Amino acid sequence: MDVNIQKSKLHNHQEIQITGSKSESNRLLLLQALYPQININNVSNSDDSVLMRKALVSDEELIDIHHAGTAMRFLTAYFSIQKDRETIITGSPRMKERPIKILVDALAALGAEISYLENNGFPPLKIIGKVLTKHKVTLAANVSSQYISALLLIASKLENGLELTLEGKITSIPYINMTLSLLNSVGVETSFVENIITVKPNTIDIEPQTLTVESDWSSASYFYGLIALSDVGTEITIGSYKSESLQGDSVLADIYEKFGVTTTFLNESITLRKVLNIDANSKIELDLKNAPDIAQTIAVTAFGLGLECYMIGLHTLKIKETDRLVALKTELEKLGAEVIITDLSLHLKPSDKINSGIKIGTYNDHRMAMAFAPLGLKVPIVIENADVVSKSYPQFWEDFKTIGFNLK
Repeated sequence: MDVNIQKSKLHNHQEIQITGSKSESNRLLLLQALYPQININNVSNSDDSVLMRKALVSDEELIDIHHAGTAMRFLTAYFSIQKDRETIITGSPRMKERPIKILVDALAALGAEISYLENNGFPPLKIIGKVLTKHKVTLAANVSSQYISALLLIASKLENGLELTLEGKITSIPYINMTLSLLNSVGVETSFVENIITVKPNTIDIEPQTLTVESDWSSASYFYGLIALSDVGTEITIGSYKSESLQGDSVLADIYEKFGVTTTFLNESITLRKVLNIDANSKIELDLKNAPDIAQTIAVTAFGLGLECYMIGLHTLKIKETDRLVALKTELEKLGAEVIITDLSLHLKPSDKINSGIKIGTYNDHRMAMAFAPLGLKVPIVIENADVVSKSYPQFWEDFKTIGFNLK
């Protein structure tokens, strides 16, 4: 379905509850499969987490994870250590274009038995589970953190644990630290010194425990965009969030101060408030190597405010649900923007006009739909294939209606 957003105005002082982080949920769901003593509260209701949970309890040979990239990577590692189990893991046509060779090579170096069923280096995969006894592997440090996390999550179940060496400059450190912190929280011993990550094999029973997933900061980004595009004095409260978050996207609180938005933490929630209008001659410069998933929201916010914006550290965006850099450029230029991209950067030129009534393509990418929606505060806009938001935030449109958006 398409959603037609009429020009809207936010109701002030609204409260919204966002469900658990997809990133935390998927990590904990895999750990729960390895250690059934773990209980989890506030699990994400996103498509990705629903698919992850379903795959982990399935005894079918064929596992289809559709568009869920995190699930593809984590489950490839998980099924590699399910002794004597044969699994075929596949996904959508776009998933079959997303590379997985780096992870497969790393698992093979540890002794895993994985083969490609169609194109070399890409899903679908055939996996025959084995006991993995080798424990040393090396990866380029600038690869997607999900490859690294996939290995770390199964590491305590390897016969000799894991020693992972990262070569070069490490990107997405917050997501690696999230994985290690969650491992530590369930009782797995880890260390991260310079460029070597070590996970000890687990030789003791994990204590029964209940872990609560923090709400998703990536989902919060769209409300930051809304408040930045609103009048001074507009505020919204969203929960449940921690001031000491494991999620890399929590850097939003600092970044959006550049857009005149403050963040106040109180009672496991955050209140976002527009406190000043930013000078039109301002230039926003950011390195998002540790939080690339919020690049789309930031670019749209800057465009809506007529600001120049230059972002680097975006190289992983090319292998997401779509090539997000190309998609951003295409859709922003429909709206009247001037955008220059490279393989790892985006430069948005300042502009004072937004074309009205434009239909935004979403490319089967949930973040494209949600990142552009806040522009409905400025002009009427149409979001194509709007139900793609269910991948990470199924109640997104209902929440936008609640806070004042006029949707058809």
